Amino acid sequence: MIPVRVVTAAQSAARDAAAIAAGTPGSALLVAAGRAAAAEVMRHAGAAVQAGVEVYAGGGNNGGDAWVVAATLAAAGIAVRVHEVEPPRTDDARAQKDLAAMPLQRVARPPSRAGVVVDGLLGTGASGAPRGAIAQACAEIAAARDAGAYVVALDVPSGLDATTGAHDGAPCADLTVTFGTIKRGHLLARDCCGAIVVVDIGLGVHADLDDGAPRLADAAFARAAVPRIGADAHKGARKKVAIVGGDCGMVGAVLLAARAALHSGVGLVKLVVAPANLELVQRALPEALASAWPEHDADAAAMHDWADAVLVGPGLGRGPHVQPLVARCVRGARGPVVIDADGLNAFEGEPAAFGALVGTHRVLITPHPLEFARLAGEEAATVNARRFEAAGALARVTGAVVLLKGVPTVVSAPDGRTIVSASGTPVLGQGGSGDLLAGIAVTLAAQSGDALGAGAAAAWVHGRAAELAAPDGAIRGVTLDDVLAALREAWKFDEPARPPYVLAELAKVGER
Repeated sequence: MIPVRVVTAAQSAARDAAAIAAGTPGSALLVAAGRAAAAEVMRHAGAAVQAGVEVYAGGGNNGGDAWVVAATLAAAGIAVRVHEVEPPRTDDARAQKDLAAMPLQRVARPPSRAGVVVDGLLGTGASGAPRGAIAQACAEIAAARDAGAYVVALDVPSGLDATTGAHDGAPCADLTVTFGTIKRGHLLARDCCGAIVVVDIGLGVHADLDDGAPRLADAAFARAAVPRIGADAHKGARKKVAIVGGDCGMVGAVLLAARAALHSGVGLVKLVVAPANLELVQRALPEALASAWPEHDADAAAMHDWADAVLVGPGLGRGPHVQPLVARCVRGARGPVVIDADGLNAFEGEPAAFGALVGTHRVLITPHPLEFARLAGEEAATVNARRFEAAGALARVTGAVVLLKGVPTVVSAPDGRTIVSASGTPVLGQGGSGDLLAGIAVTLAAQSGDALGAGAAAAWVHGRAAELAAPDGAIRGVTLDDVLAALREAWKFDEPARPPYVLAELAKVGER
């Protein structure tokens, strides 16, 4: 199957143009988009469609999609009313308006308050806040949603910038049906988009243009990236990891990382902590080994002789001891090294020095935006605003694979390969969540040897466990213990059954 790509507005337009140039009529793409969207309205809105559907149509091809949706729903016997906010401006949109006339005439008018509202005003080519009649229609859609209507956006909520996620004046949707690809803006404005469904509209191989658009991680990707544990596997075959951290008062971080590693199928864990914490961690996690921080290169070499991969940073502290300790742990590495949290903070403002330490080692770093900003010498707001580019830029400077945590998580290798994970919920927005992710990542790095694949698969599984921990979308009352318990199901890589034309589906996240 062709992977789903995360694209800018320009990259989306280029894919449409490539398919049309190769012989697929633009009208065929438009009709496929509208029919798939109509099917998703019926699949997701449920009984609400029986109360009638209000369709708002703009003047461009997004309005053409809206006319196809209206005609398809009307042909299925659903009461539909179309609000033609602007007359069609393209030949394809005009043709679909004409074709919709007959099925729309056959159905009764919907009641005064429809159960579903379809937003087909503006598409991916629009930028800036809606204006004039479009702005008024957007306000009407927002008011209908506030009154209880189920709102479905076609491609993007009208006024949402497909590249940046800016959405001033855009009416929020309960469901966004997007065509052929997922747009950056969807992932940067999840609250505005609601649930997101990517449908096949016939782009074929042109959906996978080689223009640097990252792949969206999904269950199939994660399944392929995670090595199988064989029937004859023993603890050595399942690999061994060392977790270096746990300064006084911060031992919980290494314990969380270790628990995540054990829930991820590792064979043995060694906790390498401040000497004063040795007895504490052995009591707290008796199935793990423990040793003190390596004081010399020879101690670090012995650790690497034992471990297949090493995680450095959880609860390591911010003192002068940290940078030399991190350097010691990286210099002697034979397998992959994952560096998180305080292991990165120790190199604040020194990305080149950090890159010199990384050298040719297989290193995965897992910063949140503030840790990223400290290392790169930037502002956290700048990092968030350009997270799709920022991860790759830091990967090139440091030589490490960079996993930039957030919404969405972006994983970039120094050679330019990038994978985006959009799984997860705000359940993960609590202290210790990053330690769980690091424990999952170091396990997969030990078992696969591939820093990029391990990082991206870990991000997807971590997010998927959060979704499974609260299947009703709950946030309050769900803890990291629930996420750890849900990892058992996340490793099955199951996804709900869906129609064959659906390429990807992201659940609604966040409280309404």
